[in-house]
Amino acid sequence: MTRTAVLREQLVREGTVIALALLLATACGSLLILAFGQSPAAVYGLLLDSTWGNAYGIGQVLFKATPLIFTGLSVALCFRAGLFNIGAEGQLTVGALACALAAGSLPFDAPAVIALPLAILAGAAAGGIWGAIPGVLKAATGAHEVINTIMLNFIAKGLVLWLGTSWFFVGETEHTAFVVEGAWLPDLGIAGSAANTSVFLALACAALLWYFLSRTRRGFEVRALGHNLHAAEAGGISPGRTIVMAMTVSGALAGLVGTGYVLGYKHYFENGMGAGAGFMGIAVALLGRNHPIGVVLAALLFSTLSHGGLAASELVPRELIDVLEAIIILAVAAGSSEVRRILASSLRGKPG
Repeated sequence: MTRTAVLREQLVREGTVIALALLLATACGSLLILAFGQSPAAVYGLLLDSTWGNAYGIGQVLFKATPLIFTGLSVALCFRAGLFNIGAEGQLTVGALACALAAGSLPFDAPAVIALPLAILAGAAAGGIWGAIPGVLKAATGAHEVINTIMLNFIAKGLVLWLGTSWFFVGETEHTAFVVEGAWLPDLGIAGSAANTSVFLALACAALLWYFLSRTRRGFEVRALGHNLHAAEAGGISPGRTIVMAMTVSGALAGLVGTGYVLGYKHYFENGMGAGAGFMGIAVALLGRNHPIGVVLAALLFSTLSHGGLAASELVPRELIDVLEAIIILAVAAGSSEVRRILASSLRGKPG
């Protein structure tokens, strides 16, 4: 069987799993809607009309999808290496704080050509360092990345709160000072929505990750490690180096979440900013089948459900949308051979 035929067969298989998951979620959601005495067509119609049916809704979907693209790419990269990064929540927190501090420490008239790259790099670097910690521990001692990344989420939350209240938060608030105007990302001007140009950075990262994984030697090493540790070692690949590299890049991607919130929307960091996006990135990576294009599409789906659920709550409880998201995640995870392989290898304490 040729490589093209294999890829076509894999695409059909993966597409079938996703389609069945969406159909299952739609069917279950329809039953729940009927149980509340409402019409499924009316609820789904309201959800779509409030998102893709008007300019403001489109802008809000893009805004909410942006952090999910970053965290989805972060988790997907580690999945491809046979690792399970549950630490995007902490990585995006320290990255957003570093982004705000870097852009807030500049002279008020600092030009954008200096302020913007510095703020973006600071966020990526902080997230990358936070991601490298469990990578180094995994490579050096075999300490499991799932446990370490979970613990680092709590450490990041506590550390940021302590640093903020002690040094960086303004007055009695839980946010930093405003970043300089030169570091502001322009908004997209979509009907007053919060959408800003950070979405283009997220799409660029998706394109770069695709190129990295499919066209570079290091990307091949990541994929080889994820497929078979022993075969990768036999081929001259250093598992330790690849693990550290994957976790570092993964953390850097999560650290870029701050660009949308800090540079493009709030223009300061506040405690709890982006909360939940790190964990939702796991769902985005699963539904996107760990492919950058799939991650972008999955992020758009979940952001559509998130924003559309606000309008649909006029007819049914908002929690119904959470149920739909959970059904999609469970169905996709259950049908994913890659997820089962990674979980099985995690129980053995080895990369997939």
